[in-house]
Amino acid sequence: MDRHSIIVCILLGIITTNLIRVVPMLLIKGQISNRFLRSFLYYVPYVTLAVMTFPSIIQTTMSPISGTVALMAGIVAAWRGMGLFPVAAICCAIVYLMDTLVL
Repeated sequence: MDRHSIIVCILLGIITTNLIRVVPMLLIKGQISNRFLRSFLYYVPYVTLAVMTFPSIIQTTMSPISGTVALMAGIVAAWRGMGLFPVAAICCAIVYLMDTLVL
């Protein structure tokens, strides 16, 4: 790729990213009063994070089985009220033990 094409690609990326952020602010002037739309926009960041994280949890381990078991253990630990650090430590330990000892 020559220098001109790289500059054009970077500029297109900048324009696209900024349009996604600016257009909603230009179109929506006041506070959103629709209950469905407010709840939808509230959960969008969580859904996006989950969609990016869950496949990665399963696919980055040596075997998908260890990732799946660690994911289930993490869900149970979080459901029981454990904090972020203990849940992460439990999941890491399970993946390590399953990848080194079992599989």
